[in-house]
Amino acid sequence: MHSRRHWLRAVGAGWAGLPVAAQELVFPGKRPMLVQNDFPEDLESPVEYFDQWLTPNDAFFVRHHLPRPQIDHAAFRLEIGGLASNKLSLSLDDLRKLPQFKVPATLECAGNGRNFFHPKLPGLQWKKGAVGNAEWRGPRLADLMDKAGAAAEAQWGTFNGADVPVGKTPDFIRSIPMRKLRHPSTLIALEMNGEPLPAIHGGPARLVVPGWDGASWVKWVTGFTLAAQPDSGFYFATGYRYPKYPVGPGGAAKPEDMEVIEGMAVKSIFVKPLDNAKVARAPQRLQGMAWAGENRVARVEISSDGGAKWRDAILGPENFNFAWRSWRLDWSPARPGHHILMSRATDSAGRVQPIEPVWNPSGYLWNGVDRIGVTVEA
Repeated sequence: MHSRRHWLRAVGAGWAGLPVAAQELVFPGKRPMLVQNDFPEDLESPVEYFDQWLTPNDAFFVRHHLPRPQIDHAAFRLEIGGLASNKLSLSLDDLRKLPQFKVPATLECAGNGRNFFHPKLPGLQWKKGAVGNAEWRGPRLADLMDKAGAAAEAQWGTFNGADVPVGKTPDFIRSIPMRKLRHPSTLIALEMNGEPLPAIHGGPARLVVPGWDGASWVKWVTGFTLAAQPDSGFYFATGYRYPKYPVGPGGAAKPEDMEVIEGMAVKSIFVKPLDNAKVARAPQRLQGMAWAGENRVARVEISSDGGAKWRDAILGPENFNFAWRSWRLDWSPARPGHHILMSRATDSAGRVQPIEPVWNPSGYLWNGVDRIGVTVEA
């Protein structure tokens, strides 16, 4: 591992203009990323990669619970069983022959922003970059279930992938309720941004559950079972749950008071300028992205005086459920010196990005107003 790290650092040194931390390790098919873990890969996107609406595949974050599997595309099968009258075993060609649909959707890890909670929590210390926006393409889950003859009593789909447990780590299995599986935007994605779905992002086929947390988007899907009840395994019955009632910082919630995470929070971030940037005392174009789970972004506001006053940013033309939206605002610094800039978003359901999100014992759903420091040079 020591020699491997040194070799990867040497390869990464050729990428100019990026933070040193982003040059530490390089992975095939990826730009330099902020490495949370190198095996299995957990790779965070530097914020400067979010300068376009669709996040390029080579800049998109990666979250793996188990080592990435090797899949023979020719032998691949998607098995559909359980409460179904016509159990299916579909090849990739079979899946490609079905009607294909495109859905732009933002994918975010539930733990994105965990690093900002106080007191600190165990787990990957994501900051802002465990998120990305892509255009996903593939057959609809509703069409697959109709083809399989889903029974009326089937209320859940339980999904498994080709990744296998290591040691005592449980298998990664998730259940999705029928109301979401039947949504016309829920897909088995075969493409990402117009390219075959990369293996590092769950290729050749992954579940896409727009607006929901990344744990729901099961990668390397090899099958799903239609059932009357959800799975009882760790990653659904215990993991990726959030307290029904707020607990104080450092507190604990009773297991019976935990519920499954579904739709993600409303959130915005700065993309330009970067935190700790130095800028001239001249008009500056502030830019960023905002997203809101299953809802649309309705408003983004910016403050340059610690939240005393807020100005509306101009929203980009992208206006979709599930996908993030760009924003911009021209700011003329009133004085030289250090400034704290803040952004907050409001979504189509009226949810407002809070000053401080509710602390929770797993460090999920951080969505506090984004803050960056900028020094205006005299």
